[in-house]
Amino acid sequence: MKTPLWIGAVALALTAQVAAAQTSSDARFAATTLDLTGHGEARLPPDLATIDLGVTTTAPTAAEAMARNAQAMTKVVAAVRAKGIEPREIVTSTLGLSPQYAYPQGQAAQLTGYQATNRITVTLTDLTLVGAVVDAAVGAGANDAGQISFGLKSRVSAENFARLAAIKALDDKAAAMADAAGYHIRRLVHLSEGSAVRPVSPVPVMAMARMQAAPVTPVETGEVVVSVDVLGEFELTH
Repeated sequence: MKTPLWIGAVALALTAQVAAAQTSSDARFAATTLDLTGHGEARLPPDLATIDLGVTTTAPTAAEAMARNAQAMTKVVAAVRAKGIEPREIVTSTLGLSPQYAYPQGQAAQLTGYQATNRITVTLTDLTLVGAVVDAAVGAGANDAGQISFGLKSRVSAENFARLAAIKALDDKAAAMADAAGYHIRRLVHLSEGSAVRPVSPVPVMAMARMQAAPVTPVETGEVVVSVDVLGEFELTH
C-alpha cells in the first residue's frame, strides 16, 4: 500500500521543524550566557498627598447611627472645604453600617446597637496644608484619622530616570562579572523589565497626641522613591 504524498510531505516538514528547533536549542546552550538584574532609583520630593479621614458613630438603632454619622461627616467635609480644598479633591471611600453585639458568657449574642462608618479621601497638591486639614477635620468631628501617603502627580520622568539607572547598573555588573570570569561580553541577548515601577513614601510622623498644644499638626513629607528592576541576558566570549 502506497503512502499518500501529502502525508509524506507533512512528515518531512515536521522533521525539519524539530531539527531546526534542536539546532537552535543546541546553539543556545552551547553559548556561555550571563543572567543578571539591575536596579535603579529616582528620589525626589513629593508633590501630592492623600489623607484618609473618617467618622464612626454608634447608636441604639440603625437609623439613628446613620443620622448621627451624616451630621458629623457634613461638618468634617465643611471644615476641609474651608481650607480651600475643592469638591473634586474629596472622595467618599467607605460608607458602612453594621450591627454590634455583646457576648455574655454562657448566653446567646445580644444586639447592643449599630455602628455607622463614613470615610473620605482628600487629595492635596499643596503639601503645606496637610497638617492643617487633619486638624480641621478632627476638630470638626473626625474620630478616625487614618493613613497619609505621598506621591507624584506624574511619574514619567522619574520612571525613565530609574530605568536608565537600572540599565547602567546592569551593564556595569555584567562587565565586572564577565571580566572576573575571564570573558568578554559579545552581545545582549534579552532585556526586560522585571517588576512594576513602585512609588514608596516614608510613613509620616504625626503628633496627634499633643494636637491641642500645637497650632498645627507637624507632618514630614520625606521623599518619594521610584524604583525599576531590569533583567538582562548576555552572551559571553573569550
